[in-house]
Amino acid sequence: MLASLSPLLNQSTDVLAVRGEGSRLFDAEGRAYLDFTSGIGVTSTGHCHPKIVEAVRRQAGQLIHGQVTTVMHPRLLELTERLGAHLPDGIDSLFFANAGTEAVEAAVRLARQATSRTNLIVFQGSFHGRTTAALAMTTSKTAYRAGLQPLMSGVFVAPFPTQYRYGWSEDETTAFCLREFDHLLATQTSPQETAGVFIEPVLGEGGYVPVTAGFLEGIAERCRRHGIVFAADEVQTGFGRTGRFWAYEHGEAVPDIIIMAKGIASGFPLSAIAASTELMSKGWPGSQGGTYGGNAVAAAAAIATLDVIEEEGLVARAASLGAVLTGMLNEVADEYPDRIGDVRGPGLMIATEFIDANGQPDGATAKAVLKAAEHEGLLLLACGAYGNVIRWIPPLVVTEAELAEGVGMFRRAVKQGTSA
Repeated sequence: MLASLSPLLNQSTDVLAVRGEGSRLFDAEGRAYLDFTSGIGVTSTGHCHPKIVEAVRRQAGQLIHGQVTTVMHPRLLELTERLGAHLPDGIDSLFFANAGTEAVEAAVRLARQATSRTNLIVFQGSFHGRTTAALAMTTSKTAYRAGLQPLMSGVFVAPFPTQYRYGWSEDETTAFCLREFDHLLATQTSPQETAGVFIEPVLGEGGYVPVTAGFLEGIAERCRRHGIVFAADEVQTGFGRTGRFWAYEHGEAVPDIIIMAKGIASGFPLSAIAASTELMSKGWPGSQGGTYGGNAVAAAAAIATLDVIEEEGLVARAASLGAVLTGMLNEVADEYPDRIGDVRGPGLMIATEFIDANGQPDGATAKAVLKAAEHEGLLLLACGAYGNVIRWIPPLVVTEAELAEGVGMFRRAVKQGTSA
C-alpha cells in the first residue's frame, strides 16, 4: 500500500514547485509564479539567493550537525555575535531552537521561572504557535484550537488595538485597549501572579494588524511597573519585514524577550529567543535544550542571511518598497471601495481586507481572489479570523517592477473574484 501525505494538511494552492529563484517559483512545466508568500515570511532573501546557497553548500561539506549541548560549533558562536549587533542594549543572551512555536515555549518557561509566577496575558487575534503552551496563547481563529480544549490554563486575553475593527481613531483605540488591559489585571489575573505579556507588534495570522505605538509603550510601562516580563513575538515581523529590523522599533518600547524565527535563515529551520543575561540566568538549569536547535547548516544560512540583509540594505528597502506597494494597493482599493475595506501594514507586511456590501468580513470573495491570482501567476495567502484578509509578504529582494507586475495580476484577480 502506498503512503500519502496526511489529509489534514490544508494546501492553499495547487502549485507543485520544483525550483525557486528570487521572487519566483517554477512548477514542473516551467511556469513561473510570483511568490508573494515567501513561505509565510521565511524566504526574505528570495529563493536560492546565491550567497545563501554557497554558505549552505560549504557548511554541509564541513559539519552538518553538532548537537549544541554535547559539542559547540563555530557557526553558532558566530551567529550569536552577529545577532548581538541587532539587539538593543542589555539584551545579550540567546537560546536557539527550530521553530517559532518552540521559541515561544522557551520564552514562556523563562518568564514563569524568572518571576515565580504562573499566568500569561496575550491579545485578541494572536498567533503564537501550535504546541501546548503556544496554542493556548493563540486566539487568531478557532480552527487552531478546535477539538483540543481545554488547553493550558493561566492564559488571559486582552483586546488588541485593531483600529479598523473598532472604527475609532488611533488615540481612541489605544486608550480603550489600555483601559481594558488594566481592567484585566484588576479582575482576572493580578500583577502579582502574571509572569509575562506576549504580543505580536503586527498580528500575523490574526489579520496583519499593526499595533499602535502608544499601546505598545503603554503595555511596556505597565510590565516594568509590575515586574512582568514583556515579550515581543517577532517570529513573522523580524529581520526587516516591517521596514525596521524589529517591528517593535517603530515605537519607543523595548521588550525583555525578543522571539524570532521565519526570516532568520532564508528557509532553514531555526528560531531563537533573546533576553538579558540577567533574565536568562533566572531560568532553571536544564530548561533549555533540544536535539536540532542551532543546527550548523541552519546557522550558516542565518549568518549568510544577515550578510545579505546588511549588504543589500533590505531593511530600508522594505520600508521604501512597502510605501510603493501600499500606494499601488490603495489604487486598487479605490476601484473597489465596497469590496476592499482596508489596506494596512508597515514595510512589506501589508493586508488587503475584503468586505461584503454590508461592510462585513467577506472570506468567500478573498478566497476567490486568491484562486484567480494563482491562475494569473501570483501566489498570495489569506489570514484573519474570517479568512477575508489577503496578506502581502514578498521577499525583501523584490523589485519595484515585480511589485507592479504582481499588483497588475491582483487587479485582474479582484475583478474576476468580485464578479464570480
